Amino acid sequence: MTTSAMTSPVLNVLLDDVATTLGSVDQTINQMMAVKTALLATAARIADDEPFGSVDSREMSHRAVATELAAVLRISDRAVEAQMGDAALLVNAFPVTAAAFGAGRISYAHMRIILAAGQPIETAEGRARFEKIVLPRAESESPNRLRPFAKQAAERLREVSFTERHREARERRGVWVREADDGMAELVQFGPSALIHAEHDRLTQMAFAQKTENKRIAKESKNDDFADERMMAQLRCDILSDLILTGVPKGHTTTDGLLGEIQAHIDITVPALSLTDPDGLAAPGHLEGIGPIDPETARILVGQTPGFDRVFTDPVSGTVVAVDRYRPSAEMRRYLRARDRRCRFPGCRMLARLCDGDHTIDHALGGPTALSNLADFCRRHHVTKHCTPWKVRQLGGGLLEWTSPTGRTYVDRPPGVATHVTFEDIQDRMPDPDPAPF
Repeated sequence: MTTSAMTSPVLNVLLDDVATTLGSVDQTINQMMAVKTALLATAARIADDEPFGSVDSREMSHRAVATELAAVLRISDRAVEAQMGDAALLVNAFPVTAAAFGAGRISYAHMRIILAAGQPIETAEGRARFEKIVLPRAESESPNRLRPFAKQAAERLREVSFTERHREARERRGVWVREADDGMAELVQFGPSALIHAEHDRLTQMAFAQKTENKRIAKESKNDDFADERMMAQLRCDILSDLILTGVPKGHTTTDGLLGEIQAHIDITVPALSLTDPDGLAAPGHLEGIGPIDPETARILVGQTPGFDRVFTDPVSGTVVAVDRYRPSAEMRRYLRARDRRCRFPGCRMLARLCDGDHTIDHALGGPTALSNLADFCRRHHVTKHCTPWKVRQLGGGLLEWTSPTGRTYVDRPPGVATHVTFEDIQDRMPDPDPAPF
């Protein structure tokens, strides 16, 4: 293919200057945002230092400080009070993250993700370990890639098991209606992640099939009345209404029954010990692109699936080293999906199962169909590789080195399995042994 974009040396120099300056501006903005956050934390400390004798007076002290700042910033005092609380949490509970934010090494978005994921960790020691794990990734990855990693890292450091928290959260499941303007309303469902995302995927499949069928009928009949102009979101809404209003429930009231009815495509990663360990010790599974799921749900899904991949990992780093399957077929493709898990262009998180398989060195140019020459790219970045001056090469071990049109290089590392448990994690979760009888 011809790559005509950005081949002019003059334009390349200009683009290089723009990229360098933009990077400096972004770092400066991050540092200024960090200064603002530090000032909000100081304001929270001022409110805390005000004399008070009851919860109400402490609340009033914070409200008085927040309204003062809100008048200056011309925003809601409720918003300022929430920002003060977050800023105080960052400075007091996550000092290393605050320092990295102040130095401009991470963005406001990275900081917010670390704060949200780490806040539930119960102990100061756990939060310190969490920062040590997450900050290096935050300094090299995009926020959308950092989010699932931060959630998983925080989960391993929680004192209350995921199984126990999920069991309590399931009790809050429900469906309710929220009124909206112009004769509209929202039907909200709150429930287990595996079920909710399976429902959405099933609706998407049905919507796509409906749109494809209507397109075929319109083409064959040459009748514009069959042309379906609805967006996918609109189709999902219409199909859901049709299913609920005309469908007949099958009486699947148990977790096993509901999970057994899933016909959507979902990817989960389940540590082998989670299939055998008791719930109190078992690590949670991972719903790809979303986050943890409880071990019980993971075991049910594994037990009912027609086939599954066995992924072998390094016991320390969690890096994928091999893949096998209970029912073998397309082994190389399964290996790549297990290794890559998402598009391998820097910053992209499109799921690997939705990506194109790509020969790093084109097959037409002699590139072998070998694992060392294959990677998963979403359609957008697959086209970018072939139709722009961006170049990529394999460094071995699944590492890809991308070179931009201006000569900058970016190394994208495979995330490996989404969930792995270290020996230290296992030891931390083991119950205290009984004292010796002598």
